[in-house]
Amino acid sequence: MDLALPATLRALEDSAHAFVDERLLPLEEDPRSFGQGEHLREDLLATLRAEARERGLWCPQMPVARGGRGLGPVGMSVVYEALGRSRFGPVACNCAAPDDGNMLVLEKLASEEQKARWLQPIVDGEVRSAIVMTEPHPGAGSDPAGMMLTRAESRGDRYVVHGRKWFITGAEGAAHFILLARTSDDPRRGLTAMLFHKDQPGWRILRRIPIMGPEEHGGHCELELDGLEVPVENVLLGEGRGMAVAQTRLAIARLTHCMRWLGMARRALEIALPYVRERQAFGQRLADKESVQGMLGAAALAIDTGRLLTLRAAFELERGRRARMAVSAAKIQVADALHLAVDTAIQLLGAKGYSKDTPLEWMYRYARQARLVDGASEVHRMVVARELLADERAFFRWS
Repeated sequence: MDLALPATLRALEDSAHAFVDERLLPLEEDPRSFGQGEHLREDLLATLRAEARERGLWCPQMPVARGGRGLGPVGMSVVYEALGRSRFGPVACNCAAPDDGNMLVLEKLASEEQKARWLQPIVDGEVRSAIVMTEPHPGAGSDPAGMMLTRAESRGDRYVVHGRKWFITGAEGAAHFILLARTSDDPRRGLTAMLFHKDQPGWRILRRIPIMGPEEHGGHCELELDGLEVPVENVLLGEGRGMAVAQTRLAIARLTHCMRWLGMARRALEIALPYVRERQAFGQRLADKESVQGMLGAAALAIDTGRLLTLRAAFELERGRRARMAVSAAKIQVADALHLAVDTAIQLLGAKGYSKDTPLEWMYRYARQARLVDGASEVHRMVVARELLADERAFFRWS
């Protein structure tokens, strides 16, 4: 694995940092920039997206033929981290969750007809999307194959869907949906992925669920599916292949979360460092105190470890490997590193860090979700342990 970046990727990284520094960070300081859910105002988002296109930062993850930059997972790691330094960066460049993961899975698995109808409008920024998988207890969570309750009954040329879903990120603002539902009781091929549009009858949003942290555009919603009809041509990859679709999407989506979180973790330290370099206490700068250096060193090391694990997983994915353990390892480490970095910055800034005078309290509430979304850390530790138990020598093999 070569850690040297090509000149073209370094230039794109520099452009992403410049966009964040020049345009996005100043907007974060202006209360007028925010709309519902503590996120970017919709009209302002449209302006920033036009600027992202002009700067060549639009859809870094999508093929050039679709209007993107054609980056693979390694290049995405670099650019997403730079954009992740601002809460506005990923959404301004159309590489924010959940659209990011949905575009990647559609590009990989959808038919050409499905791509034209369901993918290209998301890439073009004309619509947003959501993935509809998680269910209220006792339904599907970390074990969708075994616990999915939403059912899609085959009726000739279509499926009729009944069930309930919740914590569907972005549902309120989405037009295109990827739905997972049970089509049989086969333990391996019982789920099917299918596509539907917001204007189709037979479903509704019951509520926008209030959450502890800031929201994505469109919130986190509870949905009821009551007779939704999905034509067979909108099935993704084929009946019974729903878990293949889910795993394909989740592998890269989990890793892109890590990429963006690393940028946020770096930003937390960027906020704290000028203060600790200048602040005097008992005749000494905070930066010169060993206790402060220990806190900063631990946070910086956690971030850098997360970067290396993320890059390793990206390297494996780029070479066509499944990389399940590598992605889980990165997800565990980066989730913890994000929380540690933000918590450290708040501690070092004291009361100012706890206030809303900096973005740190926003980031602290946001960071708590990192150990839950796209699989709880405990589940990912099980993945790592199973790889170790299966073959300890292979687990530690370099290649």
